[in-house]
Amino acid sequence: MKKLSPKTGLSPGSLVFVGHKKTDKTAIDIMDFNPTELKELRTDNLDDFFLLKDTSDISWIDIKGVHNTQMISQIGEHFQIHPLVLEDIMNTRQRPKIDFYDDYIFAVMKMISWNDKKKSIETEQISLIIGHHYVLSFQEKEDDIFDPLRERIRKGKGRIRSMGSDYLAYAMLDVTVDNYFLVLEGIGEYMELLEEKVLQKPDKEILKEIYVLKRENLMLRKAVWPLREVNAQLERTESTIVKKKTRPFLRDLYDHTIQVIDTVETNRDMTSGLLELYLSTLSNKTNEVMKVLTIIATIFIPLTFIVGIYGMNFDNMPELHWPWAYFAVLGIMAIIALGMLWYFRRRKWL
Repeated sequence: MKKLSPKTGLSPGSLVFVGHKKTDKTAIDIMDFNPTELKELRTDNLDDFFLLKDTSDISWIDIKGVHNTQMISQIGEHFQIHPLVLEDIMNTRQRPKIDFYDDYIFAVMKMISWNDKKKSIETEQISLIIGHHYVLSFQEKEDDIFDPLRERIRKGKGRIRSMGSDYLAYAMLDVTVDNYFLVLEGIGEYMELLEEKVLQKPDKEILKEIYVLKRENLMLRKAVWPLREVNAQLERTESTIVKKKTRPFLRDLYDHTIQVIDTVETNRDMTSGLLELYLSTLSNKTNEVMKVLTIIATIFIPLTFIVGIYGMNFDNMPELHWPWAYFAVLGIMAIIALGMLWYFRRRKWL
C-alpha cells in the first residue's frame, strides 16, 4: 500500500518531493546546438545554463534528479515556470498530461523499461518544459533511453539540428513511444513462456506470475492511454511554439501511440486468456483423475456385488460346497473386469 502523500494539507504549489528517491546526486546535461555547431556540458551549477533561455540556438537542458527542492525552485524562478507546474514536476506519481502556457508547454510522460530478470516493468516520470528555443527535461535518475537521440544530435543526422525546440520535444516523445514497443516485445515473449508452463505443469507459482503480469499490463495501460491525448493536443494546439512543419511528425507519433494502445489491449486480453487457460487446464487434470477413479469404482461395483452375495451366511447355498467354486467365482470376476475394461477402451473412455 502506498503511503499518504506528504503534501496533504499544504497549499497548492508547495514544492514537496513525492515518490522514491532514485539518485543521490543531481546532474545537469546541456546540449546547445544549431545546424553547424554543438556544445555539450555536464554541470551542477545552475548559472551554466540560465543564459541559454534567450539565445537563438536550440538548448536541451536535462536535469537528472527532481528531489532537490531548492534547485527546482531556482529553475522555476529563472524560467518563470508556474508554481503548480513545479509541484507536478516534483510529484512523480503524475499521469501523462499536457498543459499550455503563454511562453512554454508543460508535458508529463512515463519512461518504461522491461526488467527481464525480475519479469517486471520499471517506470520513471519525465517532465518536459518546451520553450521557444529550449527544452527542459526533468528525470528521476541518471539512466535513460535517450542515448540514440543524443547520438543523432552529435552526428547531425536527420533534421533535428535544423528544426526547433518543438521537433526536439517530438523526438523525445518518439523515442519514448518506440521504447514501449520493446517493452511490449519483452512482455509478449514472457506471455509465450507462461503459456507453455501452463500447458505443461500448472501450479500456484504460475498463477502468481499470471496475476503479476496482469498488474504490469495495467500499469502499462495507465501510462500509454493518457499519452494519446497528449500527442493529440500537441498536434492540434495553436501555440506558436509548435511549428506547422512539425505537425505531420506529431500525427505520425499519434498513430504509433494508437498502435501501442492496441497491443496493450491485446496483451490484457491474452493475460485474461492465460488465467482462463490455467483454470481450464487445472480442471481438465482434475477431470482426468476423476475419470480414472470413476472407472475403477465402476469396475468394482459388480465385483463387490458378487462378493456381497457369497458373503451371506446362509446354509442352503450350493456353490459353497463345490470343490472349484472359489476359483470359478474368481474367474467370473476377472472376466467381468476385463470385459468392462475392453468396453471402456472401445468407447474411448480410456
